[in-house]
Amino acid sequence: MSRAFGAKKITLSGERDDDVLASVGKLVSNWGGSFGIGYEENWLEKIEEFKKKKGIVVHLTMYGEPVQKQITKIRKMKKNIMVVVGAGKVPTIVYQLSDFNIAVTNQPHSEVAALAIFLHEFFEGKELDKTFKGKLMIVPKKMGKCVVSSEK
Repeated sequence: MSRAFGAKKITLSGERDDDVLASVGKLVSNWGGSFGIGYEENWLEKIEEFKKKKGIVVHLTMYGEPVQKQITKIRKMKKNIMVVVGAGKVPTIVYQLSDFNIAVTNQPHSEVAALAIFLHEFFEGKELDKTFKGKLMIVPKKMGKCVVSSEK
């Protein structure tokens, strides 16, 4: 989802799952695009390192400021952005290190949905026109399915 909505890469933390890493790699190989995935055991170090390089850290949380009130400011900063999406109880340090604590709604919601909405707002909907060139491609149809393979 993050790939389709315009993200360049994702970094997973927590329990390492090599199957997920391989699955995303295979997805990119089959469906195209340039998208990276990695694993970082020390997520705090990764955030601090990113901030030292003058990147903007956006933390998606239902406790944050409304996305529609901050997205223009974030977009105008024209800097690299790290979007932090936590699950469960997020440590206070994440809120403190983040340049923006952003909510897509102040109600419980899916982290994946929050990321999709943030990226959609950030790219102003232009990500929906993005095309990918891979081994497989879907041809849009009103009815039925059409998947074209470029492999021979």
